[in-house]
Amino acid sequence: MIEGTVRIPPSRLEDARSAMEQMVRASRAEPGCVDYAYAVDVLDAGLIRVSERWESRDALAAHFKTAHMATWRAFFPQLGISDRSLRLYEAEPEPI
Repeated sequence: MIEGTVRIPPSRLEDARSAMEQMVRASRAEPGCVDYAYAVDVLDAGLIRVSERWESRDALAAHFKTAHMATWRAFFPQLGISDRSLRLYEAEPEPI
């Protein structure tokens, strides 16, 4: 599981929305992707919360090598994406 945040200037959120949608759709279609989401923080419009779940580390490693990942990263300077803070966590599913 990957959890974290990135920042996008609020004035560029609309410009970023299409690129983010493309990234989410392409990632969700990948083998091994359980869930992939970006969400705008309700109290901080420039803060994007990132949540990813993968079946395995191999699936995650393959994700990092995809064309859509390279395209997404190429948009970072244009969209003003900064303050990337992402962490990988190991977790076992447990019903609560």
